[in-house]
Amino acid sequence: MEDKRFAVLIDSENISAKYIGYILDEVTKYGGITYKRIYGDWTNNQTGKWKNVLMEYSLMPVQQFRNTVGKNSSDSALIIDAMDILYGGDVDGFCIVSSDSDFTRLASRLRESGKQVIGMGESKTPRSFRAACSVFTNLELLIEQEEERPAEETAAGVVPRSTIENDIAAIIAENDDRARHTGLSEIGNRLVKRYSDFDVRNYGYSTLSKFVGEMERFTTVADEKGAIIVKLRNSDGRLASIENHIRKTVGEAGRGGIELGLLGQGIYHSFDGFRAKDFGYNTFAKFIRSISGIEIIRGKDNSQTVRLRNDK
Repeated sequence: MEDKRFAVLIDSENISAKYIGYILDEVTKYGGITYKRIYGDWTNNQTGKWKNVLMEYSLMPVQQFRNTVGKNSSDSALIIDAMDILYGGDVDGFCIVSSDSDFTRLASRLRESGKQVIGMGESKTPRSFRAACSVFTNLELLIEQEEERPAEETAAGVVPRSTIENDIAAIIAENDDRARHTGLSEIGNRLVKRYSDFDVRNYGYSTLSKFVGEMERFTTVADEKGAIIVKLRNSDGRLASIENHIRKTVGEAGRGGIELGLLGQGIYHSFDGFRAKDFGYNTFAKFIRSISGIEIIRGKDNSQTVRLRNDK
């Protein structure tokens, strides 16, 4: 079955540029991206952060002057383009990125035409727009608490190997949650959708199977038809080791507990490649709350402390 084609239309006046990588990664789970357009008044200084990422992510900016003070100028241009694309018949679905309820009718109209509509916005997005979409994702949920790692020695412009490895682990974990096997071909397709210039030869390998097969986190097996299936290596044992390490660390911290971020740094250093997402949690805090005997206490200064639960 061919991948579905999506048009990604972004309202820059309602969405922060910090989300762009997460937005495009999320869309690749549904299919390939045919259009990447972003709307705003590019003469305005407020679009400065978006200007910095336009070329990096190959976004096509669409200029819309602000004719009325306090009014979002991007709405009409985005809606007109969406309808033009719809009538052109070039895509199977749309991703509308905005926290504005003004796109509610557009989402409904696109769905009436048989198109899948992926909505993305911040938690403030009104319920009306959320309900009008086929699927809606809170952008805050796409950002996982991760420690920044030192840059790897790779060719200029090449995605670090550790990033690729984490992406593969996330794909496998996502399929595991759906009781699906992860084929090597799916991993290759997903990586190319995410990074259009992905090529295993950049990492010194001639085939994807050798590239993945030499990663310590994964194991490969052939199914009854000869297709290669990729699995997380000893994921249950790794999870138990991480949980035991956390209980020991928190216990040694005493009654005062340990700050959540400090605990996270220790886990990242002790278990190379750890990501809460690999175990089905979108944040490190949620992963910690899943461990029996452990609790997180929020202080008046909004700090988060992890300590052993006192059930007495």
